[in-house]
Amino acid sequence: MARKKRIWFPGAKYHIVCRGNRKASLFNEQVDRLTYFKFLEQARTAFPFRLHAYCLMTNHVHLSIETFDYPPGEIMKVINSNYARYFNKKYDYAGHVFQGRYTAELLDSILYEIHLSKYIHLNPVNAQMVQHPSDYAWSSYSAYLSYKTDLHVTSEYILAFFQQPAREAYQRYVEHSNPSILPELVKHVPYLKQG
Repeated sequence: MARKKRIWFPGAKYHIVCRGNRKASLFNEQVDRLTYFKFLEQARTAFPFRLHAYCLMTNHVHLSIETFDYPPGEIMKVINSNYARYFNKKYDYAGHVFQGRYTAELLDSILYEIHLSKYIHLNPVNAQMVQHPSDYAWSSYSAYLSYKTDLHVTSEYILAFFQQPAREAYQRYVEHSNPSILPELVKHVPYLKQG
């Protein structure tokens, strides 16, 4: 059966998820995550894209990306195939590292993009790995809270929708359990507040 063709157009944004085969770990050591980032940057050089949020969990990865001139398949092929070769060689494994094809859900609204960034940053909390999202070292959340540079992510796009001071407003949104708090934290953007 043929794969369903993914919708793509220049500027399309996606929530991409890659899972370890049979829920197996993708990252056993810190150097594995650093190597994943190396391949991510190689992919960005070959097929430019913007990364709005990320979280490298133990057995899966979340990426919120904005494409420019290339579809996500070109990007993920570079990242996943290079990482799989690295992982199998390092640990003397054979076979699939990733569970099938990555998923790429098209982001069709600003509201969805904002909610997705929260979902990605809360992943380690929801998995009970940490108590606070800022305690997790392998997500883009710290780039949203501080002016510390994260070479992999662009936080300015999402933060631009929040009232000033934007970093504090974003933190309240992510760490507040009631999603209805969002309208009081964002700037007046009519299409954002539609339900």
